Amino acid sequence: MLSFLSARQSGLEDPLRLRRAQSTRRVLGLELNKDRDVERIHCSGVNTLDIEPVEGRYMLSGGSDGVIVLYDLENASRQPYYTCKAVCSVGRSHPDVHKYSVETVQWYPHDTGMFTSSSFDKTLKVWDTNTLQAADVFNFEETVYSHHMSPAATKHCLVAVGTRGPKVQLCDLKSGSCSHILQVYNFHTLGFAGHRQEILAVSWSPRYDYILATASADSRVKLWDVRRASGCLLTLDQHNGKKSQAVESAQPEAWGCSKVNYGKVCNDSRKGLKFTVSWGCSSEFVFVPYGSTIAVYAVHSGERLAVLKGHYKSVDCCVFQPHFQELYSGSRDCNILAWVPPLYEPIPDDDDEPTTKSQLNPAFVDAWSSSDEEG
Repeated sequence: MLSFLSARQSGLEDPLRLRRAQSTRRVLGLELNKDRDVERIHCSGVNTLDIEPVEGRYMLSGGSDGVIVLYDLENASRQPYYTCKAVCSVGRSHPDVHKYSVETVQWYPHDTGMFTSSSFDKTLKVWDTNTLQAADVFNFEETVYSHHMSPAATKHCLVAVGTRGPKVQLCDLKSGSCSHILQVYNFHTLGFAGHRQEILAVSWSPRYDYILATASADSRVKLWDVRRASGCLLTLDQHNGKKSQAVESAQPEAWGCSKVNYGKVCNDSRKGLKFTVSWGCSSEFVFVPYGSTIAVYAVHSGERLAVLKGHYKSVDCCVFQPHFQELYSGSRDCNILAWVPPLYEPIPDDDDEPTTKSQLNPAFVDAWSSSDEEG
């Protein structure tokens, strides 16, 4: 630590390298925060969580009871022991509440005035945060498993929706209509380029406006360019990687992939588990629900580095808060738990005796501004 600070002060070290190193150390030290509770509102399992990317202060949760809750994560009391209070909720008595289980909630990527939710009731709803009313509703023929808005797109307002039917639908927030469906017939292979079973997860590229990834119960991941009629660029499964003829002209950069074995993850339900990836570390980490625990893996090697224990029923979702390297998890035990870097660390006594005492770690005094650019 001292060598890092000295090199940074003298201009010999990139400040971002120190920040990434500290973020990495904090993530690897995550532990259950016994001083912070998240107010329990859900009467059944918590399926999905999302923290807004603007301030990193407000969190949404969606439950198997159809209820959506908005939490304030900030410690307004400045007390060492506090509870993250629910600011508001879409409860069972709300006129626009989902009839069945909420599977995905997501903040609008650019401000906190809007969020979206999707449910087993075959709907995607767009919410006005200020009035807590549904501003728009998209209805589907099949159960909805997941949806995602692009965090980077500047040229469209499309929401990708994965359903029980083997197709991905794109909803345009500007026009209020479903613009098109990713389930096309490929004349080169004389077969469908789409998935053959339900779509469990969808995710837009964090860099390219029109590139979408989808994952299905058919054990395949597909990459799509949604501008193209034969939009499937690449198909991956656990045994093969097949490249479509459209891929060569779709992107100027080569597509590359490598197999990383994370081991087998238990999932006793048909719906997908919501895992999350760290951000801002020297080497990124993935947090995966694993029974009643959360397994922490190194992204590039697949090595399991830690197991976080605290829930007493299956964990269904987790979300990473990059501003302070915190993790939140939701479980079928109806609880949301907070996992934070240790604020104190044991240090030896001056007499070098075996006993230890706790002292505030000076590294945690540094408050990294959320407005700092990553470079």
